[in-house]
Amino acid sequence: MDLNELREEINIIDDEILKLFQKRMDISREVAAYKMKNGLEVFQSAREKEIIKKVREKAPEGLENGAEVLFNTIMDISKSRQYQEFFPVTGEMKYNSIDFDRIGKIACPGTYGSYSQIACKQISPNAHIEFYNTFDEVFDAVITEKCDFGILPIQNSTAGSVTQTYELMKHYNFFIAGGTRVKVDHCLAARKGIDIRDIKTVLSHEQGLMQCSEFLKKNSLTTQEYVNTALAAGFVRDSSEPYAAICSEECAEEMGLNIISRGIGNSSENYTRFILISKDIFIADGANIISVSLSLPHSRSALYRLLTKFSVSGLNLLRLENKPIATKDFDVVFYLDFEGNVKNREVLSLMSELESELGYFKFLGNFKEM
Repeated sequence: MDLNELREEINIIDDEILKLFQKRMDISREVAAYKMKNGLEVFQSAREKEIIKKVREKAPEGLENGAEVLFNTIMDISKSRQYQEFFPVTGEMKYNSIDFDRIGKIACPGTYGSYSQIACKQISPNAHIEFYNTFDEVFDAVITEKCDFGILPIQNSTAGSVTQTYELMKHYNFFIAGGTRVKVDHCLAARKGIDIRDIKTVLSHEQGLMQCSEFLKKNSLTTQEYVNTALAAGFVRDSSEPYAAICSEECAEEMGLNIISRGIGNSSENYTRFILISKDIFIADGANIISVSLSLPHSRSALYRLLTKFSVSGLNLLRLENKPIATKDFDVVFYLDFEGNVKNREVLSLMSELESELGYFKFLGNFKEM
């Protein structure tokens, strides 16, 4: 056979596969109707394991793993369709509306001129901002209702995720009500009269130091992590030592520091994503990003199967992060952002499916970036 004849054979086989796929989906639809009528759950782990065991036994030698992936995918598609078509979502999600022009108090890490303050103003220009020294204090202020909301950095376009925020996210029960992106433009600032050759140590948040690593290396500058870029600038202002800080130009001016060098970041296109956190669920009109956290079983293709569910539901995955959990098995928790709104049935169906199948699943929020 020549190449065209071989391709034609494949086309014929593909047509047969599609017909059988349609037939299997039709029968699975009848199974869903039966489950609904008799109050049975969609996900039945024992039945799936039984099917996969038989598939592997019958598969030609060398194709066992491929056959398992194929049939797992078929079953995942079937379950997703069952959730979407038959199984009613258990009530609408209860939430509060939010008007960003009428937000009360926002807990903000740092001080005047910080990137966090800029993020607050972008989200809610009229909000009253209360400053706290640490991210932990911001979470606590929200949970104890000292403030209505809190602002925290979560991801940078050049240095990656903000580890401190993710670590605290594991320990607090909170929701995400909004988000924004802030253009980051770092400078090196010190007290007046201090030259770059005099600088003993450069202080900043670990993200600031990472984002300016090339400048620091080029100038052979010693670094020290500080809790916040703006608070680092305040420390430099009050110290008698020849220290310098990496911070925003606005912060340097606010602190009365001299800007030694501008635009010192590794990249000119440097942005930090901030999230607005709340104790209760708040969803704004036009919310189009959903954030969840979940854990996956220690099984082959677990992540692949999770992604299949999003694809079948027609939902676009925007972000996927994994962070370790302190266990002997090196477990991780995944953080996902995807496009959607909780008013959409396909979104609620997918979340119902994930909640029923996974050992841990948490809805973190439905929001929009300002």
